[in-house]
Amino acid sequence: MRHPREVLLGAQSTAASLPVCDHYSGVEVRMRKSLALQTEMSQEFGACVFDVTLDCEDGAPVGGEKDHANMVVALANQAQAAIKNVVNGVAPRVAARVHPVDHPAFEQDVTLIVGGAASSLCHLMIPKIETLADVDRAAQLVDFVAIRAGRTDALPLHVLIESPAAVHRAFEIAAHPRVQSISFGLMDFVSAHGGAIPASAMGLNTDPGQPALDQFSHPLVVRAKLDIASACHAHGKVPAHCVVTEFNDTAALLGAASRASRAFGYTRMWSIHPGQIRPILEAFAPLAQEIELATNIMLAAQKADWAPISFSGKLHDRASYRYFWQVLERAHQTGRHLPAEALAFFAA
Repeated sequence: MRHPREVLLGAQSTAASLPVCDHYSGVEVRMRKSLALQTEMSQEFGACVFDVTLDCEDGAPVGGEKDHANMVVALANQAQAAIKNVVNGVAPRVAARVHPVDHPAFEQDVTLIVGGAASSLCHLMIPKIETLADVDRAAQLVDFVAIRAGRTDALPLHVLIESPAAVHRAFEIAAHPRVQSISFGLMDFVSAHGGAIPASAMGLNTDPGQPALDQFSHPLVVRAKLDIASACHAHGKVPAHCVVTEFNDTAALLGAASRASRAFGYTRMWSIHPGQIRPILEAFAPLAQEIELATNIMLAAQKADWAPISFSGKLHDRASYRYFWQVLERAHQTGRHLPAEALAFFAA
């Protein structure tokens, strides 16, 4: 029997399978704790359910960029060795966010981090991308350094869009072959409007008695989020939702992550506090009944060699098979319990 990935990819571009949570840390003690937590949760779930991105842009002190980059190299390489000793068959997912392409430390970051940890990185995050020329510049340097360091496959690039002009170019940027994922930089986006968007749009309105526009209701922010999600899906890339700064309010975070996933089309979300990781996994995970239905339909489709079927009185063909296969992929990415028959799809 042919695997769903072999059968269902052609008719629609399919985004890369990435964990639904991308956790950012920029201070050494927090970076070490984040990497340790990734190992612990990989043991718990039997899969790496979130990325750890070691942050140079916001983490490195002014004047200390070189030392910070060298620390990122050491931590990424240590994580690669540590998790393999603890969780058999589960590869760690450690990334780095470097400085923007027009920052004086950009070339130094890439030279040191990619040059010293090319095989330990799952991707590189490039912030404040404005144009295709920015992506080209980053890709050329990253590829040159990675090849020189002995990496044989291309290091995926994730980019952060943070201005109105960059949002306007979202479809062009998403079409770039070296871009795997686009993230939305909410706070810089709001700040770029010179006060035309209120500060409330940087956060969540958790008080139903207050009419303040928040990041899910201000029209300009909503339009930007939807443009980025649409651009990513048009080109088979992964849209990553912005941070929620209210990290002590689990209910608010869960609600925001659920809206990002189910109403705004995002398949990935940033975390800036360890307490945000599990709520994001929960919000982006399919419900148990969705997993059961997807399993049953995929098994029936495979039995029919992917020809159309009738299931519970409804017609299903490859269009709906593709959807239900994506449900199972998302369940696997979020560490949900899968029936043995569905788990077999991910055994190889």
